Amino acid sequence: MKSTHLSLAIALAISAAAHPAFAQDAAPSNNDAAQTEAAKKAADAKNTLNAVTVTARRRAETAKDVPVAVSAFSEDGLKDLQATDISGLQGAVPNMNIVQGRGSANSVNVFIRGIGQPDALQTFDPGVGMYVDDVYYSRINGALFSLFDVGQVEVLRGPQGTLYGKNSTGGAIKISTKDPFVDAVRSVEMTAGSFGRLEGRFYMAGKLSDTFAASIAGGVMKNDGYVRNPTNGQEYNGDDTKAVRAKLAFRPSHAFDATLSLDYTKQDAPLTMGAATAPLTAVDLATGAVTILQPAPGNYDYRARTSFAPGMGQKMTHSGASLNMTWHLSDAWALKSISAYRKLKTDSYIDIDASPFELGDVRVQVDQKQWSQELQLQYSSDTVNAIVGAYHLNENVPSHQEAYADDFLRYLGAKMDFLRTIDDDLHNKSSAVFANVDWKFAPTWALSGGIRYTRETKTYSRTTSVFYGSPFTALNGRDRAADINNRSQSWSAVTPSLSITKAFSDDMTAYISANRGFKSGGFNGRANNKFDADHAVFNPEYVWTYEAGLKMQSADRRYSANIAAFHSDYKDFQARVSEHTAPGSATFSFPVLNAASMKVDGLELEGKAVLGADKNTVVSTQIGWMHARYGEFNDPVTKINPTLANLHDHVPFSPKLSARLALQHTFDLGEAGGITFGADAAYRSRTWLSVDNRPALSQAGYTLFGMFGSWDSSDYAWQVRAGVRNLGDRKYKTEGQEFSSVGNIQTVYYGAPLNGYVSVRYNF
Repeated sequence: MKSTHLSLAIALAISAAAHPAFAQDAAPSNNDAAQTEAAKKAADAKNTLNAVTVTARRRAETAKDVPVAVSAFSEDGLKDLQATDISGLQGAVPNMNIVQGRGSANSVNVFIRGIGQPDALQTFDPGVGMYVDDVYYSRINGALFSLFDVGQVEVLRGPQGTLYGKNSTGGAIKISTKDPFVDAVRSVEMTAGSFGRLEGRFYMAGKLSDTFAASIAGGVMKNDGYVRNPTNGQEYNGDDTKAVRAKLAFRPSHAFDATLSLDYTKQDAPLTMGAATAPLTAVDLATGAVTILQPAPGNYDYRARTSFAPGMGQKMTHSGASLNMTWHLSDAWALKSISAYRKLKTDSYIDIDASPFELGDVRVQVDQKQWSQELQLQYSSDTVNAIVGAYHLNENVPSHQEAYADDFLRYLGAKMDFLRTIDDDLHNKSSAVFANVDWKFAPTWALSGGIRYTRETKTYSRTTSVFYGSPFTALNGRDRAADINNRSQSWSAVTPSLSITKAFSDDMTAYISANRGFKSGGFNGRANNKFDADHAVFNPEYVWTYEAGLKMQSADRRYSANIAAFHSDYKDFQARVSEHTAPGSATFSFPVLNAASMKVDGLELEGKAVLGADKNTVVSTQIGWMHARYGEFNDPVTKINPTLANLHDHVPFSPKLSARLALQHTFDLGEAGGITFGADAAYRSRTWLSVDNRPALSQAGYTLFGMFGSWDSSDYAWQVRAGVRNLGDRKYKTEGQEFSSVGNIQTVYYGAPLNGYVSVRYNF
């Protein structure tokens, strides 16, 4: 989006806010009444643990009644997490790993209970479904959502698919943006912080008439980055994002409602730089391996040098439209339609080796388009709730890639230029029908059963060209041996779910469940030779997860706890590995194998308590324990090379223990408002950052601390907030790049050092 577009959106929002027709009951007395009601709700929220309403089963119900492990976060809860984008949920959900994707300013890496997407390339499907207003986002690129108009975020753990959307083996993250009929408020917010952080957000909503309501929200998020080039002062790992979303809601009667949503995001970010952890090597075609860089000794100092020139960063535009319609056919029956179209364009330079050398640096351009249609027929009565649905996704993902390796190949000591270009096109079709019935067969017992049939077809084409320097220029041109010519493959699966729930009282519910998940197969988008091209197809993954849970709340609503235990049996894990050849050989081979079976056992606890006579102190905790291990891992290289026998001992992104403890207290200042102080500590045990377990591509256990303070005026019109993240200035790794078959590349990415901010918000 050009800056003029965002300026126009802001101008329209301000103009609309000034127009009496746009503001809900815009007369001052009614606006004061709305603020008074908001103040009452906020005060009540601080004094009790209100029942959290979720839509995990496609209907509004309290979280304690849902036989699913689900964590929910309101807008205020996200602020208390100090989350500015979706990766801010890291630590707040048991057994979830969610971080910025490796080398990318716009992608997100999500693993839930050991299941996710271990390769960032667009030919691999996510293991965790991402939804915004019930619309599935099929790529992890563009999914690092900035949280600028969010009403609630729900994280569902375990396989999903018999209730909505697309199959997900690990879980789902559902983001709900604000409803202009319900959230009929106006607010502006400004934030300034470390590393040149400057942000502005606004939200304007209200009724246009008795039947129409509209909203517009926007944000400008900018920071210079926390990694610097010591040679020229260039800054990396920053952001420059502009986003806007407009919604129009239509509710002519109780029988029908519809919401049209339009959104646009533009990002122009610098490079995301990591650090090399192993000696980088070149290949002399005459003499063998040559070490060209040793990792910097000592602790990481947030400095990096790159082979890319200034201005060669990461650009993204992400836009879409959705129409959500519901017909209330009777008191019991409803028909729902969710139609959506999305477009994602990225142009990203990624310095994979994190050095001033060109060993495997890449430019990746993706031009993805998707449209989806979902239909649901819902039935609801006192004893039975049911849903029957159909889903279809059609996606095109063409891409252009350039791999630069001018420092990788040499001949008799002289460097030899090398460029590989790749043009591919992936077409995905996913169709499914599903049904789920929840039957309350006795006063305190409920049985839920669901089933889904999915068929997915993928068609893939790929051409590769290579360009060598002297003396091998005669080899330049199309590498037809690596071509993949319009190959098509289909997969189908039946995935059932079953649960039984027992309500011991109004405040205690237990459940047991079994769910099957399915993630379709695909094509190896890194096939660079004839063998890999001939064996480009990999097969689907399947998982059975068995779970038992207990959800409790005290009668006075001051204490709550959710406990879950699970066992997952995971088959045909899709693993992108490296062809580990002898040093000094030139290979660009990255096979994809259905390499492993895996078992994961886990325990999860979420607890919250309101303490003290004044009920102004809140303590919360999240604890996740996981034992993830391979039953087998069939990588041929571990049999060929005995030194690599332990290459797959550990499941990536599956720490054994993750825990968080948070405390906040509010001081009531009467007419002067209230001041809240909060602090939290989040621990994560050793985490492996790649499928190939290179020792440097792991992060030892660490704890992060955060702290914030906020002042709210008595009418909640003003809020001033200040906070610090990574209070102990801990250096910790979040992601890893492992391409050891090219130059011994083993790169890690670090989280931000200590950083602070101040924000001011005005609600009017």
